[in-house]
Amino acid sequence: MAVTESAPAVPPAARTQTQPRTQPRTPDDTGAEAPTPTAADTPDRDHQTPREPREPQSSREPQARKELLAPGGGYEGILRRQSLRESAARTYARSLPIVPVRARGLTIEGADGRRYLDCLSGAGTLALGHNHPVVLEAIKKVLDSGAPLHVLDLATPVKDAFTTELFATLPSGLADDARIQFCGPAGTDAVEAALKLVRTATGRDGLLAFTGAYHGMTAGALDASGGATGVRVTRLPYPQQYRCPFGVGGARGAQLAAHWTENLLDDPKSGVTTPAGMIVEAVQGEGGVIPAPDDWMRRMRRITADRSIPLVVDEVQTGVGRTGAFWAVEHSGVVPDVMVLSKAIGGSLPLAVIVYRSELDAWAPGAHAGTFRGNQLAMAAGTATLAYVRENKLAERAGILGAHILGRLQDLAADHPCVGEVRGRGLMIGVELVDPEAAGPGDLVPPAAPALALAVQQECLARGLIVELGGRHSAVVRLLPPLTLTDEQATAVLDRFADALAAAERAHTPRPPASRRAMAPRTDTGPSH
Repeated sequence: MAVTESAPAVPPAARTQTQPRTQPRTPDDTGAEAPTPTAADTPDRDHQTPREPREPQSSREPQARKELLAPGGGYEGILRRQSLRESAARTYARSLPIVPVRARGLTIEGADGRRYLDCLSGAGTLALGHNHPVVLEAIKKVLDSGAPLHVLDLATPVKDAFTTELFATLPSGLADDARIQFCGPAGTDAVEAALKLVRTATGRDGLLAFTGAYHGMTAGALDASGGATGVRVTRLPYPQQYRCPFGVGGARGAQLAAHWTENLLDDPKSGVTTPAGMIVEAVQGEGGVIPAPDDWMRRMRRITADRSIPLVVDEVQTGVGRTGAFWAVEHSGVVPDVMVLSKAIGGSLPLAVIVYRSELDAWAPGAHAGTFRGNQLAMAAGTATLAYVRENKLAERAGILGAHILGRLQDLAADHPCVGEVRGRGLMIGVELVDPEAAGPGDLVPPAAPALALAVQQECLARGLIVELGGRHSAVVRLLPPLTLTDEQATAVLDRFADALAAAERAHTPRPPASRRAMAPRTDTGPSH
């Protein structure tokens, strides 16, 4: 995510734009209405978005810092103290300088009284949106029961219910003969567990991963991610339509990518020995919302199966209905050897697991452990979420509504040359922004426009819409709304995005043609989480 910091500004009174008088009833509210929007929900294009305050200069006196850290000051004071106390590694807080105090469904209310439509959804964690009633009821039931909240990896009725519900949703070819490993509560630890598992089971060490991948922030997960350097991981081409590594795109580009992989493994002089496993995302999220072609996924399954290479599929962000199927691998019919699961499976609370074929279960006791792998509240919330998505067919709903949103965005792209490509699957959508004026004579597509993408994100925030940035150059605007999104809410999101795009495009400084200036080097700001 691109980062910016500047002094906070108190937003002026926002002028109301045309919109429905009330939020629509949403399936996540189980009959209850969402909060009624106010004028603060739809600030106009001149709205000044609050910014994270600057850290004090080192020359300031200690007394000045003490005053800055003093309680009070409303939401601006909270933002100021966060800036002064939290590490420089913070990300979302820089580009989204808001202080959430209440939330329901799609809507977040900030401490400044403004409401926002949240299309970040905890980076895909909130399948049912904020504070869904079935999730709150599941958590309350555990709290009221007197059950222990911390149990390490002991068996409990709550864990048993979660495991049973999870296995009911898995591809049958895996669920019929699977084991589950509860990991530390973050997806990156589940990735670590998956890599450790296949290395233990095969006795091999190497790993196959893909350009543009993102698997987490711990050492092993970073090694398998696209930004890694100097590690013992063989990087393979991930097929793309818009920025195809072979310059052809489409089915032919995917075929070439698969052929490259197969040739690399079979060439005795490639320098690549048979690896412990291959890890892949069915849709690259941080890589720029790039869906893997179904035929290519099936070929990766054949390539790995024929060579006894375990296939690990990272479903941390794509799982639980996000892409229009309960698990993204189901679009291609692929049954992996290992699935890495986190985010939405915990119903908004921290939970991460791997599920894998029993023949790989070569763990020694304690080979991968963690104090907080028995999160009872997350398991209860996760059971409720999994069941709700399954029973209400929200995956199918995400596929239908996602196709409608993609169509609307593609129509919008026709009027905006700065939109290079609209892509995604289900309610995992990306809009890549480019600079058509900067394209050189040898460029197949224009270069990415990260500054414009950042401007669009800020204009969205000014209109009460929260979106994320991703992609190789942080030039892809990402939409990850909850699966409970209604048609009316989708229209509101699209209207605000269209207005923000137009405003950012107008304000974006025109650049001279590429023929009159040198091409600037491209940079990568790295993953946002």
